[in-house]
Amino acid sequence: MRIDCITLFPEMFEPWLGTSIMRIAREKGLVDVVLVNLRDFAEDRRGTVDDRPFGGGPGMVLKPEPVVRAVESMRAEEREGSETRLILLTPQGEPFNQEVARELATRSRLVLVAGHYEGFDERVRLILRPRELSIGDYVLSGGELPAMVVIEAVVRLIPGVLGDERSAEEESFEAGLDGLLEYPQYTRPREFRGYGVPEVLLKGDHGEIARWRRDQARRRTDERRQDLRPEDL
Repeated sequence: MRIDCITLFPEMFEPWLGTSIMRIAREKGLVDVVLVNLRDFAEDRRGTVDDRPFGGGPGMVLKPEPVVRAVESMRAEEREGSETRLILLTPQGEPFNQEVARELATRSRLVLVAGHYEGFDERVRLILRPRELSIGDYVLSGGELPAMVVIEAVVRLIPGVLGDERSAEEESFEAGLDGLLEYPQYTRPREFRGYGVPEVLLKGDHGEIARWRRDQARRRTDERRQDLRPEDL
């Protein structure tokens, strides 16, 4: 997969791209993340990408010209048959969740646009017709952190990225658990500050362990996120 990220602050991504899952995915050649500086597509030498809003009001708005030019430049590089998906990161977008991450992981290429300031000139949406995603009902200073969230959630679902493919199947929200929250996990030591590991996990009965984990997933979902519980479970 190739992921292009159009941003005003490409330097924010570099440390993150060199660590953990993202580093592994890139070293394996399973994903190529290309950082594109929006200022490179400004109309003037100063790299101006924003201006005051028509009608008055606080802050600055991202101008349509550099954003549209940047995206069109990315689209000009598309290969025939490429399944490119253009995504605008904005608090006004549809909620990003695991189901969306799974759908995006099937694409061969993503182009993400991270906004800033007071957002985008509306003509960016009207001309480019992107898919708009939000990582939650709150406002950040820019779309860089949301872009990282989307990228990592998608990349870890690409076959071969995780050391054990079951890791992705048996996590919260995934089909392996019928969309439930993940069951409790334990490791050594067997006792810590008065809390021990449940005996069922120490017996080696994999059928019993599977039943216990399923029951714990149901209980945890009922306690914390009843909206996720399928009616037939």
